[in-house]
Amino acid sequence: MQSVLRSFRVLEAVSEHQPVGVAALSRLLELPTSTVQRILVTLAEAGWLRPTEEELTRWTLTAQALIVGRRAVGEVGIREAAVEPMTMLRDATRETIHLSILDGLERIVLIDRMDCDQPVRTFNRLGSAGPLHVTAIGRSLLAAMSDADVERVIARGLDRITENTITDPDRLRGSIREIREVGYAVNIGENRANVCAVGAAVLGAGRKPVAGIAISMPDIRFDHRQVPHWGALVAKTVTEIGANLRQ
Repeated sequence: MQSVLRSFRVLEAVSEHQPVGVAALSRLLELPTSTVQRILVTLAEAGWLRPTEEELTRWTLTAQALIVGRRAVGEVGIREAAVEPMTMLRDATRETIHLSILDGLERIVLIDRMDCDQPVRTFNRLGSAGPLHVTAIGRSLLAAMSDADVERVIARGLDRITENTITDPDRLRGSIREIREVGYAVNIGENRANVCAVGAAVLGAGRKPVAGIAISMPDIRFDHRQVPHWGALVAKTVTEIGANLRQ
């Protein structure tokens, strides 16, 4: 069992830091170099990783991870359904647009990003993950869930990420009620200091929450007066993506 868990840790580390060498992975994971090398070779034989064609070998993911990910979200991939609406949203706001998928009741994972052309802009690495209560996408997904699921998330604990993170259960419940009324969520430095976002949930088959879209910006460009406008835009975007998914 321990070897399997180590293999998943190596796979996740490669996905986040690729291309990456054995020594760097060993330091990141605090595992012996020989152990990491053995796991890398095994994952390569299984088709999940491949070595780069460089003098100093480094490792990257293969398309196998993408294939499995596409199966997780159905025949029509989230990215394909979202690409045109995301492009229109980025062009309309001139801000970076994030697409994250729901991973159980535990976290969201960033799977796509459309960068804006602003000289100062936000940046999140693809594959980065975070708890539901700290982001605009995460809270909008919570708002699309049943009250029972919301309470399950709360029961696991609301970790503090920044000084602005909502950690009080009653305050989170109040935020969810508001999101259900207006159709979008707002995050002001709750996951990353000086980063703000406005997000909404994408509903898939059976109108179940499967993903979310967020307009992400540095706080120097966040204007409270613009929130209703941004909220309307992101709500329109997720409606279009959901319709594409359900076709």
